[in-house]
Amino acid sequence: MTTAFMVGTPAPAVRRSGGRSWVWWPLAAGWVAQVALRLWLHRYHAGPVANPDETGYLLAARWLAGGAGADLSGSTFYQAGYALPLVPVFWLTSDPETAYRLVTGIGAVAAAGAYPVAYLLLRRLRLGRRAALVLAFAAGLSPGLLVFSGYALADAILPVLVLAWLVAVHDLVAYGSAGAGIAAGGLAAYAMAVHLRGTVILAVCLVVVAVVLRRLPRGAAIAVSASAVAGAVVGQALNGALEAALYPGGPRDLSGLLLARLTSLEGQAWALSGAAGQLWYLVAGTWGLAGVGLAGAAALLARRAAPLPHRVLAGALLLVTLGIAYASSAALPDEHRVGNHAYGRYLACVAVAWTLAGMLVLLRGGRLAVARSAPAAAGLLAVSGGVAAWYAGDRLRRHAFIAFDFPEVIFLTGTRDSLDLVAASLAALVLLACLAGAALLTARRARPLVTGVLALIHVAFIAHLAPAAPPAPGPDWLPAPPPGRVAVAAGVKWNVWVPLSYRVWWTEIERFDGVPPRGVCTAVVPPDAGPPPLGWAATGAGGVRQGWTTWSNPLCR
Repeated sequence: MTTAFMVGTPAPAVRRSGGRSWVWWPLAAGWVAQVALRLWLHRYHAGPVANPDETGYLLAARWLAGGAGADLSGSTFYQAGYALPLVPVFWLTSDPETAYRLVTGIGAVAAAGAYPVAYLLLRRLRLGRRAALVLAFAAGLSPGLLVFSGYALADAILPVLVLAWLVAVHDLVAYGSAGAGIAAGGLAAYAMAVHLRGTVILAVCLVVVAVVLRRLPRGAAIAVSASAVAGAVVGQALNGALEAALYPGGPRDLSGLLLARLTSLEGQAWALSGAAGQLWYLVAGTWGLAGVGLAGAAALLARRAAPLPHRVLAGALLLVTLGIAYASSAALPDEHRVGNHAYGRYLACVAVAWTLAGMLVLLRGGRLAVARSAPAAAGLLAVSGGVAAWYAGDRLRRHAFIAFDFPEVIFLTGTRDSLDLVAASLAALVLLACLAGAALLTARRARPLVTGVLALIHVAFIAHLAPAAPPAPGPDWLPAPPPGRVAVAAGVKWNVWVPLSYRVWWTEIERFDGVPPRGVCTAVVPPDAGPPPLGWAATGAGGVRQGWTTWSNPLCR
């Protein structure tokens, strides 16, 4: 009995053929097109807007590159895994705007990589070459991949990491390859170094190894375990060094909040309802396709005759999705924002994978599967949305609605200042009905029609997302670098001094209470701070609306 037979027969769809090299041309051309689209969509992005998240990652990258750091004690810890690929940017330039534009360029390149990786995953799942090319390209235009690739956020690379990890897990189970084991374990460990969501991916990776251990060659099992452990140790060491440098007083204690939530009834209610809200957003934000994919994955797990690699992928993706939804909700502070109860960003990393899964059900499941999975998706959307709305109550109206948190919902409802959960659900169901209706046609016509409908939806979202004109200029943050040190008064709000920590690239921002420290050249103070102390001069910068003004030390000139 051969090893290949023991661990699963390779799917014919992924066998190599020298005469099929043509496929790399559309992959390369499609990747270039997707990069170009993202660069055009985000051409006006010149600085961080999602604070403190973006600034935290940018400061981490700058410090890793040997530049000025900052004191972010008490803030959420922004890990080094995503910042690491950004380090060369800060070797090339110290200008904050130029560096930010280069960072968003890296995000465009990385997010566009979802197209070829999705193609590889679809081929593992036995979809034909041409169909896989078209579907992967359409899925590469998914909202989460488009929106977050234009910001300095870990969400720009996490969806591609998840897709690549799924490909590696498939090859590990299907072929027992030590190389696939190294890739699966290494990618999971790197995901953990990028964001806390990656901890769930690493845990699920180890669960997969435990489940299929008897079917794996010893070398493959050792490879995946060793790469996961070694990668996790290196990632933790890097994050430890970053934490010591940028969070000397310690970061926000999310683990303590997580433990408190998990050990109380009210905390469990918060975590479970928040997880339901995230699942609602996942289904609505993928036009119902994630719900179809979830139903298809559950059905696949119940079919013992299904190929083992496919069942393992379905189970792994389910565990990752539910684990992230529950754990991230449990560790989410109550910030009195609507996103506390219905949020899409944490599950955006699996949205593309579920979009592909839902499309596979519609394209290959047959009419009976479509007739079963589409109502199941609608039911999941209704139940999860109902749970989130019931728990949140009038907080969905009273708490702050931040448009950045709801790009797909705004597209569905056309409302930018509030969450209409019912309207968003109905709009998503209409789009799902269009996709499912197209799939119920004859098999020969269904594939291009269903994929075409998905592509049209994504094109409409792109048109909705595209900026018509440059945004209004933001505050003028010390445009000409003054010599010497910069200090910020204790009364200045975080939404002023955190972005300023990135704009001031030549030195680390200091904090003070009272009189500026000796040797400081520029002091940033609240606009109502009154006249400067003896020996200092008011510059007139900032103002009441900006929330800051500056004093300058004439001795520094």
